[in-house]
Amino acid sequence: MERRKLGKTGLEVSTLGFGCGNVGGLMIRGTPAEQERAVARALELGINYFDTAPAYGDGESEQNLGRVLRTLRAPVLVGTKFRIEPADQGRVGEAVAASLEASLRRLQMKRVDLLQLHNLVAADGAPGTLSARLVLEEVVPALERLRRAGKIRFLGITALGETAALHRVVGARVLDTAQVCYNLLNPSAGVAVPPGYPAQDFAGLLDRARETATGVIGIRALAAGTLSGVESRHPIAAPSVDPIASGPDYAADVRRARGLAALVKEGHAGSVIEAALRFAIGHAAVSTVLVGYSSLDQLEYAARCVEKGPLPPAALERLAALRSAFASESGSR
Repeated sequence: MERRKLGKTGLEVSTLGFGCGNVGGLMIRGTPAEQERAVARALELGINYFDTAPAYGDGESEQNLGRVLRTLRAPVLVGTKFRIEPADQGRVGEAVAASLEASLRRLQMKRVDLLQLHNLVAADGAPGTLSARLVLEEVVPALERLRRAGKIRFLGITALGETAALHRVVGARVLDTAQVCYNLLNPSAGVAVPPGYPAQDFAGLLDRARETATGVIGIRALAAGTLSGVESRHPIAAPSVDPIASGPDYAADVRRARGLAALVKEGHAGSVIEAALRFAIGHAAVSTVLVGYSSLDQLEYAARCVEKGPLPPAALERLAALRSAFASESGSR
């Protein structure tokens, strides 16, 4: 599998990553044997980046990933995350350090390759968010201290929240990585969308990341599974998922995904899922794309799709027309 440089880190990551979150659920609700088989197969396929967080299964994802990696003894890259809670205001450094220590215990590791802020970022730090100022003045220095202590190699954020605040933080050139939402339903981080487009406009955040040599980890490439075009969920997957930066609800995103079936009918891709993955890896700023798996079959299929490479220009042109249709539908309601 192709590997790409992760921004200025010097790391090379597989184009397809292994998401250990709640959406797919394999590393939380799968059996130990299923988890070990999937990770072992991922390694055989050339996948070397694994993404987890304390919030995934209340620590179960980290614990299960740590157990499997210890059994397989494979040299991989691991990223995890932390949240700053309202009670942590005024003690950000201590909160970050405590969260990391708990993660390291669960992962059975002495350090992680990447530690990322998991909060939404906003201009003024409204309830449920962190202000861009706090991220730059308190969170980043706390992460730098952990780097100097040898606990982490690199630092980043999950780039969700208010668009202007995200551009400010990424543009400050203090991050190594950013997890960016980029998919067929909301491509605005990398593609200009028409007026009235029914999704948050990330205003070319991928270009900002590239300008600042910030490594990009693509997230929500399959829009939490809605790009399958079906509302039913795998038994291991999270039974319900809220959209991120796209439609008002899961069903609405599924309906829009079905509108992308023209890509398949016209021969641009074998499925909308294939088109989604090949679209996500097509932007020059994207180093790796995370997929959350529910089964070994899903892993195998995702790898086959990614191996086909980015979508061709004709498919991208067709997508531009479909995006215009989405905007028109939104304006007519």
